[in-house]
Amino acid sequence: MEIKERFLNYVNFDTQSDSYSHTVPSTSKQLKLGNYLVEELKSLGIENAKIDEFGVVYGIIPSNNNHQGDVIGFIAHMDTSPDASGKDIHPQIIKDYQGQKITLNEDKELYLDPEQYPQLLQLIHHDLITTDGTTLLGADDKAGIAIIMQMVEYIYNHPEFKHNDIQIAFTPDEEIGHGSDHFNVDYFNAQYAYTIDGGDIHIVEYENFNAFSAEVKVHGRSIHPGSAKNKMINSTRVAYEFDSLLPVHMRPESTEGYEGFNHLHSIQGTCEETVAEYIIRNHDLQQANKQCQDFKDIAEFLNKKYGYQIVEVTITESYLNMKEALKDHMFIVEQALAAIKENGLDAYCSPIRGGTDGARLTFKGLPCPNLGTGGFNYHGPYEYCSLTMMEKQVQILLHILKNTASK
Repeated sequence: MEIKERFLNYVNFDTQSDSYSHTVPSTSKQLKLGNYLVEELKSLGIENAKIDEFGVVYGIIPSNNNHQGDVIGFIAHMDTSPDASGKDIHPQIIKDYQGQKITLNEDKELYLDPEQYPQLLQLIHHDLITTDGTTLLGADDKAGIAIIMQMVEYIYNHPEFKHNDIQIAFTPDEEIGHGSDHFNVDYFNAQYAYTIDGGDIHIVEYENFNAFSAEVKVHGRSIHPGSAKNKMINSTRVAYEFDSLLPVHMRPESTEGYEGFNHLHSIQGTCEETVAEYIIRNHDLQQANKQCQDFKDIAEFLNKKYGYQIVEVTITESYLNMKEALKDHMFIVEQALAAIKENGLDAYCSPIRGGTDGARLTFKGLPCPNLGTGGFNYHGPYEYCSLTMMEKQVQILLHILKNTASK
């Protein structure tokens, strides 16, 4: 099966996760893809493939090497972001892209314009897949799944290809920060792994954000508007007052590279009560802690201003920067960079402006940097991926396996 067919098959599955759910996984529809992947792995010779009670798919390809070296794992996630619909995706194929503006949806006036998305100009002559402007695409991370599966199929069809034990896993709920909650590192039994959940395949990522979430709950005083003078305190207005006191230059739309941000992800409320959900991100843990303290300080200021406990702030740690935990395992990064170069590409490292399952798995004792999928503009209708990059990433993974088998 070609990687294009494989990927288009996977995006037919609606696997959107739900951050408000209390089930594991957060949506049962993720299990449909999980069960499908188990059967596909079995059809490619991995008879031990299984899905556990938490919705995590595992499979082991036994070594065919005379001497057993490092056991390497490859991981991708099955869910798509709650930020945009993942149902009834209608991909569009652009063959031999020439640098033109791409029409996603003429009725909605949605376009992929190289002037706005200059990465497109690095993809001249690539075959691209885009959305039709009504959903996200799901390259995050079904492109990663397709790349891993294509690698598995190659190994199945080429028994002469020497390799050590290879561990495969597909996780649910990565997009809502729970992809590694129930990941069985002991069962996975790899010395290290790679998540295939990045963007540009030239890049190896081993630095990610320190991530926290903040729930800001505002308790107003609801009074009939006709008699509200000097009595009503509208919680929604206070919530926006709270937001205005956060640094404007630390919003996502104003940051890049190593710059951290506070992102107002959602807000719901009435005059009586409003709840605002934020995510707090910074590569520097000290700076991330300062951002968290800003939230507490603003709450204290508003509580004094209004004379009662009008604002409650609850901060929760999501994941930490894996850079510190990987500093003694940099050979994992170096061998990935070498494999990229062996495929005729420039290779470099770049910080992840996000997180992966690998960040938390690294702190669980499974060192796990991140590799690219060829996907871009995740989590919305402007998402697209390069089939050309996906095909090349399969070769990069095979080079990693070949090089480690020969050590």
